[in-house]
Amino acid sequence: MKILTDDDFRRIRAIRAESPQEIRDALARRRRREVIRGDGRLFIIAADHPARGALAVGSAPNAMADRCELLDRLAVALRHPGVDGVLGTPDIIDDLALLGLLEDKIVVGSMNRGGLRGASFEMDDRYTGYDVPAMLDSGVDFAKALLRVNLDDDGTAPTLAATAEVVTAAARADLPIMLEPFMSRHVGGRVVNDLDPESVMLSIAIASGLGTSSRSTWLKLPVVDDMERVLSATTMPVLLLGGDAGADPDDTFSSWEGALSLPGVRGLTVGRTLLYSNGDVESAIDTAARLVHPELTQPRTHS
Repeated sequence: MKILTDDDFRRIRAIRAESPQEIRDALARRRRREVIRGDGRLFIIAADHPARGALAVGSAPNAMADRCELLDRLAVALRHPGVDGVLGTPDIIDDLALLGLLEDKIVVGSMNRGGLRGASFEMDDRYTGYDVPAMLDSGVDFAKALLRVNLDDDGTAPTLAATAEVVTAAARADLPIMLEPFMSRHVGGRVVNDLDPESVMLSIAIASGLGTSSRSTWLKLPVVDDMERVLSATTMPVLLLGGDAGADPDDTFSSWEGALSLPGVRGLTVGRTLLYSNGDVESAIDTAARLVHPELTQPRTHS
């Protein structure tokens, strides 16, 4: 289902070339909302993958390369009343603001995109996206940082230090920040995240201690085996990471549903799994939204 038109994209390109100040104005005038409201749960659509050079979805190596298609899929997601917000880099957020798709939505700014996928320096994950002052200036509601800890790679040390600095800055600004921690290894020339319960619990312990205050820190965690024990490792609010879809979408949704019922879990953050669903994107978004917000029982209305 196409929502955006060629005229929408012509307008974005014209604004970027001729009157880029309109991007700032669009962000300033958008209707904002409280981060926590209603049932206190959040469903965030993630779209910060391209800036890390991660364009693949499943067996399609360049699925996310077409910006117009990505924006259209985001438009499908963001018009759903159960989608609370979007996670993206400034280029994505600026486009969405110009399209008027951020009204009454939470905007999550992605901060560190410097550890490009497949690069020799991948673990030195520098902060090349948003910083805290820019997010405050742009009206971004939430910050996000990826933290991959590789005990055999020297690039982890500067990443830890930089992440501690942004956690401190976010706390001072009373800006919520979600950390997405993993214990990671190099395997066959690729960075692989360890998804056993013990590794996830270790990553939680490391991430939780970063910065001079933890008062703004949330965690974004993968759904793994023995999730109840994993969640015992933290008192911080948790958003579940959707991850890559498995062979059976029903199994994926079932695993999310079970984890969403556990103490401390505040919602779900998913990107490619839903935006590039093998089936209907709108139906996939709707199914996930109803897992996060079970009170969404009324039929969908289309604007």
